[in-house]
Amino acid sequence: MPTLDNWRKSSYSGGNDGNNCVEVAPHPTHIAIRDSKDPTAGTLAIPADAFASFIQAIRTQD
Repeated sequence: MPTLDNWRKSSYSGGNDGNNCVEVAPHPTHIAIRDSKDPTAGTLAIPADAFASFIQAIRTQD
């Protein structure tokens, strides 16, 4: 799994301390996702191509 320096928060997390969001860590084959409030609770790994499709779908929503 990713090391700590691979994790990044959304630029939209804003507000207060910015801990009410998810963090992502990209890898060649998958994207790891975790809760910024409890990073030790576990991660979700999604295939990179599926994550890219998901992000594209979000960006094209009205």
